[in-house]
Amino acid sequence: MTRSTVLALALVTGLTLSACGSDDPLDTTDAGSEDTAATGGEAGAVTVGSANFPGNALLAEMYAAVLDDAGVDVSTRLNIGNRETYIAGIEDGSIDLIPEYTGALTLYFNPEAESTDPEGVYSELQEALPEGLTVLEPSDAEDKDAVVVTRETADEYDLTSIADLEPVAGDLVLGGPPEWEERYTGVPGLREVYGLEFSAFRPLAAGSNLTAQSLVNGQIDAANIFTTDPAIPENDFVVLEDPESLFVAQNIVPLVNEDALNDTIAEALNEFSSQLTTEEMTDALSRVVVDGESPADVAREFVDNL
Repeated sequence: MTRSTVLALALVTGLTLSACGSDDPLDTTDAGSEDTAATGGEAGAVTVGSANFPGNALLAEMYAAVLDDAGVDVSTRLNIGNRETYIAGIEDGSIDLIPEYTGALTLYFNPEAESTDPEGVYSELQEALPEGLTVLEPSDAEDKDAVVVTRETADEYDLTSIADLEPVAGDLVLGGPPEWEERYTGVPGLREVYGLEFSAFRPLAAGSNLTAQSLVNGQIDAANIFTTDPAIPENDFVVLEDPESLFVAQNIVPLVNEDALNDTIAEALNEFSSQLTTEEMTDALSRVVVDGESPADVAREFVDNL
């Protein structure tokens, strides 16, 4: 059995468990999420949430470990759902903070945003946030959307960039998260910016190993896979260049409900963000996705070793 097959089986098991939980994505009794608590001192109390893909859940556990060390009372609500779901939770106070990505979050609140570089995107993000929400300092670490193909597909069609897909896209199936079919940084943007008309779009869970497995098995020909996903080096996938910068800077950043924010929380997370790198995040995520380690255990060890 290959390591990729093991990953796919593990994901199917996780999805089955998730389906057995509560209908309320913010319910801590949901079997598809984890709800843990760490008792700290007198530095406040927060609930850290995460989106429903491994990289974000790992970041949430890292934030929780950092805040626990700072004396904050921390609980976690992991695998809440997509951005549309968890933004509602942070706005109503069901969660207090969540790891986010500057470019995607900016476009969520301001679809007309134009910056693509890290500094410009962060500036536009601060302007776009609704009242009551704020972001702390961004990390240099990024987890970007990418269009990825197998080495065989890249060689067959001589692909090095997304633009190279234009003459062959009509013969290819694109896979990605369901929201990619509607979001500008997805099918609409690929069509408008690069003139790509794929033969079909297949919705797959964001950040899931099913996406990688579907690519390996030839069920799809190109896929949206995050750049920190260990499936890329594991399968020798080719990340196509994005010369038109459709996928803007995606620096990792804490999104916080201002009612829960204090100096202790801000200082602890800003210090952590200043030390996090893309390479370190990729290595840590590989331990979760490839080796099957607990996100909480990996996060705890990661923070302890900073």
